[in-house]
Amino acid sequence: MGLEIFTADYFILLVALFLIVGVLATKFSTHLGVPALILFILIGMITGSDGLGLIYFDNANQAQIIGTLALVIIIFEGGLNTKLSRIKPVASQSITLATVGVLITSVVVAIFAKLILGVTWLEGFLFGAIVGSTDAAAVFAVLKGQNIRERLGATLEAESGTNDPMAVFLTLTFIQLIILENPNYFLLTGKFFWQMGVGIITGLSLGKLALNAINRINLDSSGLYPVFSVAFAFLIYSITALVGASGLLAVYIAALVIGNSELTYQHTIFRFNEGFAWMMQIMMFMILGLLVFPTQLFTLDVVLKGLLLSAVLILIARPAAVFISSIKMGYDFKEKIFLSWAGLRGAVPIVLATFPMTAGLENNQLFFNVIFFVVLTSALVQGSTIMLFATKLNLLGTKRVQPPHSLELISIGKANAEIIECEVNGDMNIAGKTLAQIAFPKDVLVTAIVRSSELITPSGRTKIEADDILYILVSRDSKIELRELLDNKKETLIV
Repeated sequence: MGLEIFTADYFILLVALFLIVGVLATKFSTHLGVPALILFILIGMITGSDGLGLIYFDNANQAQIIGTLALVIIIFEGGLNTKLSRIKPVASQSITLATVGVLITSVVVAIFAKLILGVTWLEGFLFGAIVGSTDAAAVFAVLKGQNIRERLGATLEAESGTNDPMAVFLTLTFIQLIILENPNYFLLTGKFFWQMGVGIITGLSLGKLALNAINRINLDSSGLYPVFSVAFAFLIYSITALVGASGLLAVYIAALVIGNSELTYQHTIFRFNEGFAWMMQIMMFMILGLLVFPTQLFTLDVVLKGLLLSAVLILIARPAAVFISSIKMGYDFKEKIFLSWAGLRGAVPIVLATFPMTAGLENNQLFFNVIFFVVLTSALVQGSTIMLFATKLNLLGTKRVQPPHSLELISIGKANAEIIECEVNGDMNIAGKTLAQIAFPKDVLVTAIVRSSELITPSGRTKIEADDILYILVSRDSKIELRELLDNKKETLIV
């Protein structure tokens, strides 16, 4: 019993240290210009059996489960914060990159993997499939808060959120082709369209169901609403995955539905999921770091093969996929160069690399080590230089303005009011007007204004300026009308 208590306490202590070190690592990553996921992985490798020896972990099945759970939360949070108004103009481009682009990347990498790794053609194509997709966790983390030109940022976010089905389909297909003696090619082809189609339909339908449930069920505590939303994210993934479709795609689609609708306790749900996603990202990359053994990873053979395949992926395969799949889609040469460089690899390829291990394929350890090295290289080289590329190519846009969101005062069952926080854009119709000149709906009161870090007590003569942050008390009955007022833009005079 004493050993069990010690083991439990030891485990809790390690989790606490992992989270604290992970949070501090995000701060250092900003100053070092290195993506945080690299530091998370390194922490896992250092604390593993080949490092300090604090934890021995080599269970690919458990890593796969933890990685999948984390990806559900990360993709759900990314979808909640993705505005349809941003990705609608680039939907066709993103879907093409997420399907045709992944296929082209996989084929190009497969040819070189066959030659460099000395494996069979099917194993080469399996390797290409595993590293074929960009990673939502890495892309969301690197692009978050950056002022990259909106069209490019939206393309990368939408692509990374929707390209997992193609990568998963190709990975599982080539594993089956290697294992099975007489595979059914017709069924394998149909499975892809089933994964995509059912994933989209399930995401839309269950996303609307989740939205209605969150908005209509009165809970006693506001803290229960974020838990409710996370429960739906896991439910949507599991139901979709159990019928053989893409659960991650369904979760992303459902999050888009929820995040772009009028949502009760929106701010609370968004902030909870943001923190939860960070926690899962820290734990996931550290677990994946524990799974790899540095003495096996940093051998001359793995390093040389990893560097060669990283160069192929970054300099040949990804650019070929971008330039071919974006023909006649309106991107200029500089934008295509940037899209090519911003194709980050992260957790998804590492999680997919555990599939050959659980299937017991012959070269599974070689694949895992080389893929892990490729991901490290991609995240370190590409992730740390994305903003440099954007700056050099003159692809920076205007500062992204945060949309109005709610700060809920009291639980929904006890009051019918919220506080809306709104950051004023110079293009908004209310900018430049005094509060008395603005036709606010009934039951609306501007309670405070923050301007240049100073708090201003508003009066009717107070003029609203660009970059002001308004705190507006509003009844739920007037909330939609207030949002319409805040969304109004200034009219452009045509001379």
